[in-house]
Amino acid sequence: MPHEIDPAFIALPMRSLADAALQRARELGVEHADFRLERIRSQDLSFRDGKLEGSRDGEDVGFAVRVLHEGTWGFAATVDLTTDDAAKTAEKAVDLAKVSRRLSPARTELADEPVHPDVMWVSAYEINPFEVADTEKIDRMVGQSVRVLAQDDVDHVTAQLQQVQENKFYADTRGTVTTQQRVRLHPVFEAVKVDPRTGRFESMRTLAAPAGRGWEYATGADGIVDWGAALDELGPLLAEKFAAPSVRSGRYDLVIDPTNLWLTIHESIGHATELDRALGYEANYAGTSFATLDQLWTLRYGSPVMHVTGDRTTPHGLSTIGYDDEGVEAQRWDIVSGGTLVGYQLDRAMAAANASALGTSRSNGCAFADSPGHVPVQRMANVSLQPSDGGPSTEELIGQVDDGVYVVGDKSWSIDMQRYNFQFTGQRFYRIRGGELDGQLRDVAYQATTTDFWGSMAAVGGPQTYVLGGAFNCGKAQPGQIAPVSHGAPSALFRDIRVLNTAEEGGQ
Repeated sequence: MPHEIDPAFIALPMRSLADAALQRARELGVEHADFRLERIRSQDLSFRDGKLEGSRDGEDVGFAVRVLHEGTWGFAATVDLTTDDAAKTAEKAVDLAKVSRRLSPARTELADEPVHPDVMWVSAYEINPFEVADTEKIDRMVGQSVRVLAQDDVDHVTAQLQQVQENKFYADTRGTVTTQQRVRLHPVFEAVKVDPRTGRFESMRTLAAPAGRGWEYATGADGIVDWGAALDELGPLLAEKFAAPSVRSGRYDLVIDPTNLWLTIHESIGHATELDRALGYEANYAGTSFATLDQLWTLRYGSPVMHVTGDRTTPHGLSTIGYDDEGVEAQRWDIVSGGTLVGYQLDRAMAAANASALGTSRSNGCAFADSPGHVPVQRMANVSLQPSDGGPSTEELIGQVDDGVYVVGDKSWSIDMQRYNFQFTGQRFYRIRGGELDGQLRDVAYQATTTDFWGSMAAVGGPQTYVLGGAFNCGKAQPGQIAPVSHGAPSALFRDIRVLNTAEEGGQ
């Protein structure tokens, strides 16, 4: 049943503030103005060895006015929710645009978007975690931590519960008005085993990803995660990992589980196909992209079985929304089709400035600001590798490997400033011999270039292997912003990938 938007947010004077700001912007001669009021609630609970270690509750309320004046952006924000301050904030935004005009090399235009008058959107969840008592959350997380700590071979356990409720009201001078609410959370547990004699330690973490879901996800009531089974396997898996042989460096066929592959998608496809990054706008912070605009329609990103989509409508996706922070309706589109680069992630300015090269003049709705005090920037959609209809199971993919490694869960990674050379580790690794699993390995990392890696993808699993992973906080831009994003993937088979022994590489 759809939820109503939080009455505490609806009670804010959003429409009178928007009217005052937009009217003043019109009087000052802008080509475009938009108003965005936000209320963001967050709570992080952290635990160690069955005890509450930290609790942080936050609430961010304010509004921003963004204008285009003589083709130049201006932006201002405030936490003072009065109509006088709304008009003054619009004036400040216009003043900034006038000052910036002398520094702007070209006029900014915005891609057209249909007007969406007075629409509401609420994400799909059953129980808002902010309507659940803190004592209930703490008791559950403590009880589950104690359950893990009681297992043989577990010396320590850490846990964290992250929760966010995000409300946004948007209005612009063309008549679009949107009111939205979305909820997300991430419960996670990590078990640690330590050798007291040598000091060596290993860890094992639950695989359940952050999700655009409610408290029902943390309790398992929605049937998505069997938390009892997930927690009870940590000790035995950790013991096997601790006793596992160290991998021998070399080239192997890999079957990669979606619980690991989502992160490779995020780093080597998601970030690489942000058009602002491909055009060099992120160079000073987190690099550019090898997937430059001149290669659209020609770059062989991967093998013919590679089909990657951008999607801001994915059910329970972390980047799922009704309308972005420029009033653009959420969409789904192809980024890689048949192994070829065919699309990027866009905001309205990027779409307008590059319409000829892109073959489209509409934004695909990727503008996002993480707070009312930040300007919207182009952020990642739910970028996902699509499964093969009628495709194989994970076990059938493993059955196609004579000598290889099965990779499960994400851990550490490294990627260069063009999103091209990379290295990934995981939570656990299994040796594959003759099409069957043959125990865990440790000290494993796989290394490749983006196009070689995706070009080596020989098969993708069917829909039954598809899992939605993701990142609760992905960083970008200066000043830095964070954004949530999901990445779906099936299990997939990769041939002849370089595997490193991380212990040897670290000089151990």
